[in-house]
Amino acid sequence: MNIAVCLKQVVTRDWQVRVDDSKTWIRDQDASFELNEPDAYALEAALRLREQHGGPGSGQVVACSAGPARVTQALREALARGADRAIHVDSDALARADAFAVADALAGALKDEKFDLILTGLQSDDQGFAQVGVILAERLNMSHATIIMDVQVQDATLRVKRELESGWFQWVSMPLPAVLTIQSGINQLRYATLKGIMAAKKKEIKTVAAAASSAGARLQIVNLYVPEKRKQTRQLTGTPADVARDLVKALSDEARVI
Repeated sequence: MNIAVCLKQVVTRDWQVRVDDSKTWIRDQDASFELNEPDAYALEAALRLREQHGGPGSGQVVACSAGPARVTQALREALARGADRAIHVDSDALARADAFAVADALAGALKDEKFDLILTGLQSDDQGFAQVGVILAERLNMSHATIIMDVQVQDATLRVKRELESGWFQWVSMPLPAVLTIQSGINQLRYATLKGIMAAKKKEIKTVAAAASSAGARLQIVNLYVPEKRKQTRQLTGTPADVARDLVKALSDEARVI
C-alpha cells in the first residue's frame, strides 16, 4: 500500500506573533516554525498502516508539503520519523495561500503518483480551515472521510471510524483510493531517533514547481491583528429580580456567552 501524507509547516506555538507591514500576514522572516501537530498524527497513522500491512518494502509512505524552501525542514522530520521519501511543492506564495490554492498545488503533485491512500491532519494550527483534505479529494476524484479515529484496510476497501458530535461515532466503509483527514490524539506519536535522523539525510526529497491554479484563491485576509486586552466593569442596580433580568440580557445580547 502506497500512502501519501500531506504536511504543513506552521509557526511554533509559543512564538510571539508579529503582524507584517501589510497587516494581512505575520512577519515570518524572523519566526520559528514546526511541523503542524495534527499532521504529525496523520503521519503516525500512515506509518502504522505500513507496519500492519507488511512493513518497509511492501509499500511506501511519502510525505508531501507545499510551500517555500523552509518546509523541507518539516519534510526532513517526517523522513526521520520513518517516511520513505518526500515531495516538496515549491512556491513562496503557498505560505499564505487558502485551502483551495494549497489543495490544487498538492493535487498537481500527487495525481500521477497513484497513491492508494492520502492522509492529512484534520486542520492546521495557523489558519485552521480543515478543508484542504476535502478539496484535495475532489480534485483527485477520490472518496473521502473526515475526522477519522481509526482506519482498517480490508482488501480494496476501507473501514473508518468517524468522530461525530456529543460523543457519537460512525463507522463507514469506502473504496480505495481515498483521502482521509485524521483526528489529533488517536495514537501515540513516535519521535525521530538518531538512527532515523541519519537515515533521513540519504532519503529523497523531490522538488516540483507548483502548477498554476485554475480555481485561484477563494478567501482573502483583509486585516490581521493581535487581540487587544480590554477590561470593563459594569455595575447592575435595582431589585434582585431586576439585576437577574439585566444580567441575563447582558450575557445573552452583549457578551453572547449564553
